[in-house]
Amino acid sequence: MSEWHPTDVLIHPVVSEKSMDIAAQGRYVFVVSPNATKADVRRAVRELYGVEVVKVNIINLPGKPKMWRMHRFRTPRRRKAIVTLAAGQSIPEITEAV
Repeated sequence: MSEWHPTDVLIHPVVSEKSMDIAAQGRYVFVVSPNATKADVRRAVRELYGVEVVKVNIINLPGKPKMWRMHRFRTPRRRKAIVTLAAGQSIPEITEAV
């Protein structure tokens, strides 16, 4: 069995206008593995960024139906996590990258 690694849970941070607005409040959005739990996300953020996580909310986004040249298909489903940090803490790697 392979060893657990934080990058297996956190796929990438979401960089959008809305996610950057809530990052100013100490809340960060990540795309996470489809089978990641709140405890996995909390542990991965703590290990990768060295910050104290107060709360984790998980959102399951279904795939959307699309059509391309008379062929119908669905986009893959996604799972996002909104991570709330302790007061006074931030993740500068995400906010300064924009």
